[in-house]
Amino acid sequence: MTWSTFHRRGEALRKVIHTADARRDGLLPMDVPGVLETFGDELTLLGALQLRWHARLSGHLERALTDQPPDFDEAAVAAWHATAEELPGIRLVLDRYRAEPRDSRMAAALATAATKERMLLAAAVGRAGGSAEAAAAAGRALEERARARLSRPVPA
Repeated sequence: MTWSTFHRRGEALRKVIHTADARRDGLLPMDVPGVLETFGDELTLLGALQLRWHARLSGHLERALTDQPPDFDEAAVAAWHATAEELPGIRLVLDRYRAEPRDSRMAAALATAATKERMLLAAAVGRAGGSAEAAAAAGRALEERARARLSRPVPA
């Protein structure tokens, strides 16, 4: 990827995020100028949005846990909640397409991303030991607690 391609992609993604935040309908804003030329298809754009979400969540988790809070679970819940409040359009898009994927590739990609996100939450609070399924379940419980705090809850 060239430097100019990198910048074009970043600018297109910022416009997509801005549009998703403004619309808050959970639909991928494929009509934003430059999106099709930059990302090509919905799955690629969803991947970019998922990566942005994951990076922001990771940052919030790191900050929340840096000072050794008395309640790690609460810190992780607060980090997820803060990320959802900062990136409401992305969260709505990811949730909508996870619930209503366009095809099996999209369904598989978003299911994998959700599992990895939940495992990240579990690992952050020290519950990633044992099986991957147990870690994902622990992370899901934290995610559900965070979703319950949203002013405008979104389905899991």
